[in-house]
Amino acid sequence: MYTFLVIVAIVVCVLLGLMILIQNPKGGGLSSGFSGSNNIMGVQRTGDFLEKGTWVLAITLMVLALLINLTIPKSGVANPDNDIQNQIQAPTTTTPIAPILPPADSSKK
Repeated sequence: MYTFLVIVAIVVCVLLGLMILIQNPKGGGLSSGFSGSNNIMGVQRTGDFLEKGTWVLAITLMVLALLINLTIPKSGVANPDNDIQNQIQAPTTTTPIAPILPPADSSKK
């Protein structure tokens, strides 16, 4: 389920990116190509379609992000070797290191 949701989220991201790139904030883009022929094949308000499509894809992406967060596999928590609390509380065994002293300078008298 997790993999399926991730793949769907990637597809939605690509579609959202394409939908945003089609639009032009100055009134150009795909919607300007149909301005002269408003009644051909029923295309009247392409700008509204692009805006609604962008909102639908953005909301879909947010919902998918929440669903992916809920379906993340929890396999790392069951393994005590990966548990951070166990690593913090585990005593560390280290051997003491002797301090490194600078060599004695025999030229000083």
